[in-house]
Amino acid sequence: MLDVLGLEPDDERVYRALLGRPNSTAILLSDEVALPYAHVDKALSRLVGWGLVTRSADDRFTAAPPAMALGALISQRRDGLRMAEHALVTFAEEHRAAMTGSSIDDLIEVVTGADAIRHRFLQVQQAARAQVRSFITAPFVALPPDENTAEPVAIGRGVQFRAVLDRAVLAEPGIVDDAIDSLGKGVQLRVADELPMKLVLADADLGLVPLAVTPDGEPGAVLLHRSGLLDALDALFETVWRTAHPLALSATGGETETTVEVGPQGPTELDRRILGLLLAGLTDPTAAAQLGLSPRTLHRRLRHLMDMAGVRSRMQLGAYAVRNGWAVPPRT
Repeated sequence: MLDVLGLEPDDERVYRALLGRPNSTAILLSDEVALPYAHVDKALSRLVGWGLVTRSADDRFTAAPPAMALGALISQRRDGLRMAEHALVTFAEEHRAAMTGSSIDDLIEVVTGADAIRHRFLQVQQAARAQVRSFITAPFVALPPDENTAEPVAIGRGVQFRAVLDRAVLAEPGIVDDAIDSLGKGVQLRVADELPMKLVLADADLGLVPLAVTPDGEPGAVLLHRSGLLDALDALFETVWRTAHPLALSATGGETETTVEVGPQGPTELDRRILGLLLAGLTDPTAAAQLGLSPRTLHRRLRHLMDMAGVRSRMQLGAYAVRNGWAVPPRT
């Protein structure tokens, strides 16, 4: 709840515990919040630094009144946001001035043909210094995800990859294995019900937007440089990213239908993959096909998971899975 103010989860837990137990020691708080002493000690140091907690000479801690302490933090955040807004105006003016006099040909390049699009697709990723963001939809015009040779190279030099998949893409053969491989490399994946276009963005400098096939059967695309249109696509990606569902999958190590028993401490890796696909919105038949299971086996696994969770509906199972770490919660 207080992460918007810069507090970490441990900080908030310790502060809330202190509200009801003033004049406590770090050892007592460690028992109260069920956290290691070292974590509590670090949290207390941060809270004291922010003025949320006071420390006595004998190392006892008391929470400062929330209205005063948290109110001050909120005011600081408001001041910081106002300064950021002023900086945004200045940067926007500098950007517009830099682009003044640029011709349309300098800002937009039309690319025609699958080979040319593939070449530009790889170049855009190679040009990225910090991040690559993309919308992935079917059919794959340039090249399928498993043939994207630029991605592992860019990841190797520290480029962050974020991608939103159109839900229909998850029905493509082999896409789940490709997604698991990408997740293992650090790519962040989310799923949206429907995406408006294909898109690849390299930092805030380049954008590739594949277009519809031309009348003579050739696929086309536009390569965008810094411009108002590229800014709009940047904002569009971030808006869709915030509302898309995180895709959480993991490898099963080759498990088959005969080796899918529930472990003593929770769901198996196959169970987690089932939950990840269903939480992403796949239908039962599609999820079963992607995992190489029969619909009956998938239903049996779900029934077992519902029994483990003590719930009666799929909706309750989904909420329980997120709440108890059976699935990855949304991240911004």
